[in-house]
Amino acid sequence: MEAHVSTPAFSSDGWSPARNSSPVMKGIHAMLHPRNIVLVGATEKPGNYAERIWNNLVKYKYEGGLYAINARRDTVWGVTCYKDFASLPERPDHVLVLVPARFVTQVLRGAAAAGARSATIVTSGFSELQDEESQRLAAELNVAVRETGIAITGPNCLGNLSAGQKLFTNIDDRIVTMEQGAVAIAGQSGAIVMMIRQALEDRGVGVGYMVTTGNEAGLETPDLMAYFAADPSIRVIVVYLEGVRNTKAFRAACKAARAAGKPVIALKLGASEGGRAAAMAHTGALAGSIESFDAISTREGVIRVRGLDELVETTECFVHAKVPTGNRLAAVTLSGGKRGLLIDAFHSAGLQFPPLGRDATDKLATMLGPGSIIGNPLDAGFAAVVDPSVYLKSINIMIDDPDTDIVIIDAELPKAPHELRERNLCMVNEMAAAASKPVIYISPISVGFTEHTKTLRKSLPSITVMQGMDRAVGAIKALVDYASLNKDVPDIASSSKPQARALLEKMLNSARSNSLDEIASKKLLKSYGIPISKEGIAHSADEASVIATKIGFPVVAKVVSPDILHKSDIGGVVLNLNSAAEVKKAFNEITARVKKLRSKPKLEGILIAEQLQADLELVIGASLDAEMGPVVLFGTGGVDIELTKDVALAGAPIDASEARRLINRTKAGVKMKGYRGKPVLNETSVIKTLVGLSNLIADADGRIDSIDVNPFLLSTKSGVAVDALVVLRNGTTKSSDTTT
Repeated sequence: MEAHVSTPAFSSDGWSPARNSSPVMKGIHAMLHPRNIVLVGATEKPGNYAERIWNNLVKYKYEGGLYAINARRDTVWGVTCYKDFASLPERPDHVLVLVPARFVTQVLRGAAAAGARSATIVTSGFSELQDEESQRLAAELNVAVRETGIAITGPNCLGNLSAGQKLFTNIDDRIVTMEQGAVAIAGQSGAIVMMIRQALEDRGVGVGYMVTTGNEAGLETPDLMAYFAADPSIRVIVVYLEGVRNTKAFRAACKAARAAGKPVIALKLGASEGGRAAAMAHTGALAGSIESFDAISTREGVIRVRGLDELVETTECFVHAKVPTGNRLAAVTLSGGKRGLLIDAFHSAGLQFPPLGRDATDKLATMLGPGSIIGNPLDAGFAAVVDPSVYLKSINIMIDDPDTDIVIIDAELPKAPHELRERNLCMVNEMAAAASKPVIYISPISVGFTEHTKTLRKSLPSITVMQGMDRAVGAIKALVDYASLNKDVPDIASSSKPQARALLEKMLNSARSNSLDEIASKKLLKSYGIPISKEGIAHSADEASVIATKIGFPVVAKVVSPDILHKSDIGGVVLNLNSAAEVKKAFNEITARVKKLRSKPKLEGILIAEQLQADLELVIGASLDAEMGPVVLFGTGGVDIELTKDVALAGAPIDASEARRLINRTKAGVKMKGYRGKPVLNETSVIKTLVGLSNLIADADGRIDSIDVNPFLLSTKSGVAVDALVVLRNGTTKSSDTTT
């Protein structure tokens, strides 16, 4: 067999990046639409990756040039084997690298020098490993990628799919449907991405592109997301993420997808400590908290799923369902039991089956006759036994009902030929094609697709077919939520004042510890518009009593030390001081406790502050997530914060509108509005604090690790930050005496 002849390659509709596209976009296009493919590391060792990839390119009849390189062979797999890039019949375009890790950089530089535009590095043994040699090779590869400018996926990946080009540079030997489907998949795990592709194709959902990114030494998943957002052949973007290295690029890609009306369905590793550790071990990726990922990605329109089955159902839903204009559900079932399952399942997701419109109700009553129960969902089982046409007529009435946004049908596709059911399905498909609303079939339990089912499913493009009640409900809820989002998400910039930013720079530059003490922390917070309690720092018992008298009793005494993060744990906080004598006693007791600590923390004084009564204790904070960058936190505060976990996060900075939305996501927000007859609390002070704190963590530009305001005491008239702690980036506590 001779190598194929090169032909220009474009996507099925002729789209290609515009002349003014970025080099990254052009590089991705070259990788997925190459003029030729060169496989470096060809060998006839049975079952090796190189042979499996070559066989796939031949099997699916890739139409561009196809060449193999191995300096020690003249032929391989029955074709000519070339010694190097210079001996090829034409300039290399896309290069598959399957040589040992120590030779990869050399091959990459040689490919770029010979004119290659892109490469896939299948070889592993780089940053996913922790030994010194692997890390050195990873560093060398990163330099080569930057210097050559070549677009690469990998290393440690399993190849790609570009169905419109009949390109499958992957080791997977399962059957692939080489049709330009509406779904594009990208992800860091080759095995999981391949599994997703197979599951979608088994369900009749076409995959146009599949890219495995591995360690992402070159192209990262957000780069692929941006490319898919621009390709008109793609309607849904699916990603598997082990880590987000470039938050700015990720958010920009999400915005591009959202502006194009293309949902990003994400399976994100790292919902547990073990998952985060696994992500770091697999691809060497950073792994932040899943809460921070959700806080930022959800705002950008990302739909995060919890597992592979949920991912498949959600993708099916977004590929085939039309965009609903609201959340009013209507359903038809032939079983009273299934009717109950539908009601319970959708209720748990906050979705309801409201009464049908008057016209629809009247039509159903006329059709079903006197004494019929017209409910939603409609149990048409008994009536359909008497008159089978009732089933289709009921569905049609609901599709035509202007008071219904989504029509749900309780049924599954047949595994074998079934004339009546298939006729009904075809008729409903025709109704759905003419309708402006989604028509969704739900099987309450998963049912395997036979070859007959797959063929039948492809003939029904206007209906959505879902399996498993809970997963289907979650996907429909995601569809409803996504439909309500605006396509454009405005960027929010810090609104802080120059004086506040100047004080921040001064404090960061002059810091001599891993954290700012309470006095400095509060001074900084105050400059950002955050209300602070009346207080003063004392260096003697007499000075403490004078400060307390000036503030007015009762007061609280607290240790001030940059080395003590959790004051109450070492007895550094005394409450309910109602006289000068009590204040002096507290001063002396706290001082004595600090002097007894093994770590010998620096004592800068004792803070005397007003003791405030509040209707609600809140926690307000900010932190720098390992992946997603600065986030701000709000919720119910106090000593039980870890127990109640009533908190919500948002990416920083935020404005007043985002702050209000953040508050409304918590139970604390419900209480603030006057829960069960209690007074309405001062929301304005909370919003001001959240905006100010988000500006502060954003202005710090990665130099502040966390800011803790707990408690923030809120009443009907005001809100006040009672305690504050600013921890600087890369800071570590000095002793177990000072931590919880």
